[in-house]
Amino acid sequence: MKEQLVELITLISSGSLGDEDIRRIAGEATLAYADPQAFRAANPDVDREDDLPITLGERVLLGSLPDSVLLQAKQADELFQQVLDTFGAESPCTLKAGDLAEVDLLTALERIQVELSSLYPQTEGYELVDFGEPLEQPLQMVLVYTRDLPRVLELSGALGIYAAPAYERRLSELGDGEDG
Repeated sequence: MKEQLVELITLISSGSLGDEDIRRIAGEATLAYADPQAFRAANPDVDREDDLPITLGERVLLGSLPDSVLLQAKQADELFQQVLDTFGAESPCTLKAGDLAEVDLLTALERIQVELSSLYPQTEGYELVDFGEPLEQPLQMVLVYTRDLPRVLELSGALGIYAAPAYERRLSELGDGEDG
């Protein structure tokens, strides 16, 4: 499990985390998955909310990811501002967070995805991916290279962590409008 977590964290961090941090997070999450009681004994400051709908391992994983990896927001413009912040001052994006303030979530995600898909052709662009059970905000996502998306989905599934392309998931929930 640890090596799967190392690979998953490596892919979802898109180069923003060092190997030492990746291995530390994976190690902590592996112990929390394998033996929650031992993990809590070794980490008494960890929350004791056993009524949450996710395992302690997933909570440790999600809680250990920095804001530059796990994006959390109430609405799309806030989420996109976090995406822009991950790119820094030299952001290649032409879309601005303010452009999304007055549009519905599906439209906003579509605009964001179109923008992200056009970046960095060597990685086939980026994909916003719903990731894990939302902890604090309704939108909880990671930004991954599009070329890595199939492997991220495969690893997440093997580890029991929910993951789905954000725009595509919501589009399929609404249907394509072709059914009448």
